[in-house]
Amino acid sequence: MLARVTRNHPACPAMESITKVGNELRLGVISVLLDRPMRYNELLRAAAGIDSRSLSRVLTYLGSEKIVERVVLDTRPFMVQYSLTEKGKQLKPVVESLRIWGERWLVPQRDVEKEPTTSTPLAVIPRMKR
Repeated sequence: MLARVTRNHPACPAMESITKVGNELRLGVISVLLDRPMRYNELLRAAAGIDSRSLSRVLTYLGSEKIVERVVLDTRPFMVQYSLTEKGKQLKPVVESLRIWGERWLVPQRDVEKEPTTSTPLAVIPRMKR
């Protein structure tokens, strides 16, 4: 349904944004990289619940959208580091808002009077373990 709506309304920035970053794996990787640049295996551990093949696809896609940058470090053996581009860093308030909304409305048995925590944005991503 989302793809059909997006095709019918290609000029809608909100719908276009959702198609670029709006799945749990992409948001999970972006939220982990908001903390700091990471190497592939660090990302694989930090974004628990994502397998290597899926992570590779997500990184390739986010790279093609200029959200994530892949840098080959000049070390022996060579290492690859992933970081958010300026475009990717601009997603921080979006991810933070989703985390706060998720804590308020999705996390079961939350004390309603308790203020939202400052935990990692992955708290809002379902099926991904912290």
